[in-house]
Amino acid sequence: MIIFTDLDGTLLNHRDYSYREALPALKKIRSRRIPLIMCTSKTRREVEILQRTMGLSEPFIVENGGGIFFPSAYRGFRIEESLGIRGAKCIPLGIPYVRIRAFMKRAGARYSIRGFGDMTEQEIADLTGLPAEIAASARAREFTEPFIIEDDEKLPDLERAASEAGIRITRGGRFYHFIGRGNDKGEAVKYVTSIFERNRKKSVITVGLGDSRNDLPMLEQVDIPILIPHPDGRYEKVDLPGLIHAPFPGSMGWNDALGDILDTYDRAHGKGSRFVELHRFAKGSSARNAGVYAREQKPVSSMGHDPSRV
Repeated sequence: MIIFTDLDGTLLNHRDYSYREALPALKKIRSRRIPLIMCTSKTRREVEILQRTMGLSEPFIVENGGGIFFPSAYRGFRIEESLGIRGAKCIPLGIPYVRIRAFMKRAGARYSIRGFGDMTEQEIADLTGLPAEIAASARAREFTEPFIIEDDEKLPDLERAASEAGIRITRGGRFYHFIGRGNDKGEAVKYVTSIFERNRKKSVITVGLGDSRNDLPMLEQVDIPILIPHPDGRYEKVDLPGLIHAPFPGSMGWNDALGDILDTYDRAHGKGSRFVELHRFAKGSSARNAGVYAREQKPVSSMGHDPSRV
């Protein structure tokens, strides 16, 4: 099994970036040595910090599929097509950041847009709620540019101008993103899955968790797609075979849905059950009453130095 997960609003809570409520499922994942592949709009530097905090050393996909990174000696895998970058193997799928910044300079004033490259670290911290040191890592882009636009009515014209420059626009949980045409979470997930199957010489079961529109390509490529609701309980409009709707937002919903999947996988695997039986069970799991979530909510207090708050 391989688990692909979005971060903001999925494994990490939208409001405080905590993953505290996902710790039980994370413990199961680590104990079973299941690869947990972060598939995010975040940068390489941000993911490296988060992995160190969580005690993980796994492959990851950054900047909405712009690049794939494997630890250099990961499980003895052979990845001939990768580039060596600071102790990691990189497979770039997106266009260089300088091309996106060049387009931003041409289009910025006309469409009233500002990207991370136009902002100070403090501005990014204020917009995201991230600590200043993490905001600095969010600014270290390699493939994509998050941006804000003052007038959404200009968005269709901006999309046409970007397309002429070989750039697409996607929307995440907080920002719009300029990404290259080769950037795609779904294509990156397919690529990573193929690397695992090629090196293990067998097929793998894939699970994917996401909450926003830009996670749809990832969810389309996995065997078991799981949709996390937004903080207000609303779900993105997604129609996929076997889609599981997690009952709660953020790390609580992530933990609930994955906990059911992992427990069921253990039982099915131990009995030699076929995958289709596992999936049939999974579709009916995570069905706790959403009212429980409302009753369990408590005011958010200072998390101090809690390592689950990133």
